[in-house]
Amino acid sequence: MNASVHHPIIDTHQHLWDMKQFSPPWLHDAAESKINRPSNMADYIRETKGLNVVATLYMEVDVDPRQHIEEANWVSNVCRSGKTPMVGGVVSARPNDPGCARYIRRYRNDPYILGFRQVLQVPDALPGLCLQQQFVKNIQLCGEFGKTFDFCIRSSELQDALTLAKLCPDTRFILDHCGNGSARNPNQAQWEMDIAAIAKQKNVVCKISGIVKTVKPEWDITRELFHVVRHVYKCFGPNRIMFGGDWPVCNKTKSFKAWVTALDAIFADLSDGDLRKFYHDNAVAFYGLSSRS
Repeated sequence: MNASVHHPIIDTHQHLWDMKQFSPPWLHDAAESKINRPSNMADYIRETKGLNVVATLYMEVDVDPRQHIEEANWVSNVCRSGKTPMVGGVVSARPNDPGCARYIRRYRNDPYILGFRQVLQVPDALPGLCLQQQFVKNIQLCGEFGKTFDFCIRSSELQDALTLAKLCPDTRFILDHCGNGSARNPNQAQWEMDIAAIAKQKNVVCKISGIVKTVKPEWDITRELFHVVRHVYKCFGPNRIMFGGDWPVCNKTKSFKAWVTALDAIFADLSDGDLRKFYHDNAVAFYGLSSRS
């Protein structure tokens, strides 16, 4: 890789929120004070300048469920305009709600709504929620329409994610944030086994994203997260991993640039071809995007 030009990056995990339009309820928690402010595309472009980010995929921000359609329509319209790097999005859904099937069908032919996600690591998402009958049926419906589903789930519930993936063989899944692997995880051995197990399920890919928030600001990212990232790479291989910036949530501990720099170091021994797959090509293939290199 030319030292002066980074591999093209497709950021598969970009959050945006304009507080006048969408004010995610969780942002008002005291623990989120550092990021409880507007985060727009102009801010993102400024903070990623020089890193060769050629396209982004919006990731839902757990808006109030009453705003799901508004959020999805906004994502679709921004992508359709072609005025920003955003080329698609994964939007909020509540698969266990009776009206979710109608909501999914609403976007079945929208090329910019790539998939759906419900954050399953929050207190009101009880363990086992993703295995409820209605939930499973609606995730199967996603697969019928070619839409994906992102797992954002507690690391202790990875077996539930695996079970859901088996129940929905025609749906493609993305495991966010390395299955919530973390720096200095006290249950690292169990996480390792669960990652290895879910990686055997061929309709699941893994997003290397988000885990930077488990690193304290004064820690060295490369040293602290080397094992987590390399274990995911070992289990999923070079063709089933994708880069995610998790901006601006990453700013709670480290910058977007620091995250990319750490991953470059962790993957220093990879070939240029495999690095390009991770940062760009795997996202193009998985989501059916036009190459943005």
